[in-house]
Amino acid sequence: MAVRTAADRVVTLLASVVRVVGALIGAIILLHAVFVLFDANPANPQVELTTAVRDTFGWFTRNMSRMDDRSIAEAIDDAIAALIYVVLGNLLSKLILRLAPAARAKA
Repeated sequence: MAVRTAADRVVTLLASVVRVVGALIGAIILLHAVFVLFDANPANPQVELTTAVRDTFGWFTRNMSRMDDRSIAEAIDDAIAALIYVVLGNLLSKLILRLAPAARAKA
């Protein structure tokens, strides 16, 4: 049976935090995509919050899609940014766990 050290627990916690933060950012950006798609009121506090998160974390996909309907193009750009954050969060989490020191066997 493996003994879990404090370092193992810290690394596991760090990996979990990275995964959750990536998923949370992705979810908020995806919520912004839904707000844009359904033409939500831009003065609404929730819409303002999701727009701020999208502008801060999803800037790299802004104006990536070229379509006649700007709301669909922006929703697609948001969905791509959200997917990237979820995937990167999971990959970084697995990388952290892989690079962590292995648990020592109980003597």
